[in-house]
Amino acid sequence: MEIAYIPSPSRGVLHIGPIPLRGYAFCIIIGVFVAVWLGNRRWIARGGRPGTVADIAVWAVPFGLVGGRLYHVITDYQLYFSEGQDWVDAFKIWEGGLGIWGAIAFGAVGAWIGCRSRGIPLPAWADALAPGIALAQAIGRWGNWFNQELYGRETDLPWALHITSSTDGRVPGYYHPTFLYESLWCIGVAVLVIWADRRFKLGHGRAFALYVAAYCSGRFWIESMRVDEAHHFLGLRLNEWTSIVVFLLAVLYIVLSARRRPGREEVVEPGASDGDTDDGAAVKLDKKSEDKDSADEDSADEDSAGKKSDAEKPEAETSEAKDEAKDEAESAKKA
Repeated sequence: MEIAYIPSPSRGVLHIGPIPLRGYAFCIIIGVFVAVWLGNRRWIARGGRPGTVADIAVWAVPFGLVGGRLYHVITDYQLYFSEGQDWVDAFKIWEGGLGIWGAIAFGAVGAWIGCRSRGIPLPAWADALAPGIALAQAIGRWGNWFNQELYGRETDLPWALHITSSTDGRVPGYYHPTFLYESLWCIGVAVLVIWADRRFKLGHGRAFALYVAAYCSGRFWIESMRVDEAHHFLGLRLNEWTSIVVFLLAVLYIVLSARRRPGREEVVEPGASDGDTDDGAAVKLDKKSEDKDSADEDSADEDSAGKKSDAEKPEAETSEAKDEAKDEAESAKKA
């Protein structure tokens, strides 16, 4: 008898009238919002304009969703195009199935288009967004919990995931919650990237490369625990080989980039300055107000000084007239 376990939801979709609200979709949407929010804060801190991250995300997110779905369908084609399967299911993204590698690759293409239209270097934008992407993955993995999918081997650990309605033909039971392992790992990756970025002033895409390398190292051991159907090569799952290759490429990029372009970009968004933000505009207004007040005070001082000078003139003229009258009276007495 199990003492403790992680329960699975009784259903992954809630219907409000004819409208289905799917837990998987909610997790993806919330993850995107968190990534854009954090990325926007980091972009502004690097000297960019508010809202730029969201504008480019309009390009990156749709591309990423298409790429993630394509990667999943291509690498698991037997789920949609083998005998007895319905190929139309390949378009049902709400039922789960997004490959992170395809999402990152296609998302980068969309981000490149958005950055190019704004005159922004893609590596700098990617650096700002990197920890947000990790957090988005941490949140998105809970979509697998709603769908009761992508779990690990059977276990009797107290944090085992209780699967009640398996969709892959396996019997209900208690399994490793690989979705939870990856979610926690991604949170750790986000914290690592934020810390390293502040400590070493990472730039030119190195913060993003660090996120990729750190995520791949975790994905490798988590992938080895999963029991869902996958292609194998030389005893390893396809995604394990992908993790190894992408990890090595990310580390190589960090090393070569640090040699060729040390430090961080000085300008991440042409024309951006403190005056482009609301705070900067307020500072400018305050400065103008101070200058105006100073000019008014100077003008008032000049008027006061002028009035004082005019008031002193008659007094001086009167004094001179008295002295002249006195001299004339003394001259008359002598005469």
